[in-house]
Amino acid sequence: MQQRRRISTDRAPQAIGPYSQVHCSGQIALDPATGALVEGGVEAQAERVLANLGAVLAAAGSDLSRAVKCTVYLVQIADFAAVNAVYARHFPGDTPPARATVAVRELPKGALVEIDCVALA
Repeated sequence: MQQRRRISTDRAPQAIGPYSQVHCSGQIALDPATGALVEGGVEAQAERVLANLGAVLAAAGSDLSRAVKCTVYLVQIADFAAVNAVYARHFPGDTPPARATVAVRELPKGALVEIDCVALA
């Protein structure tokens, strides 16, 4: 059995709480170079979130094509269609991961969207 290990990369923002990037803990749209929340609305944030998730998975020797389950957290459920369009570009084909989407009151640092995922290593 493989030992549990911490996965971390400078290509995604560092954790802002007491958790590691293992299992692709929720990512918000922080620019890994600056630590600032990206501007441009929910679509731009969704793109950055998925890039951050991809970077964490790459550090673990995986990628988004190996995701098996994602959870999307939206501050405004009205953003569902816009985020869904971005999400679909990152998970093309006929075998996307299972997914749940929930509306939340707020997210860290004023983010509009957060996504976490579980992927095969």
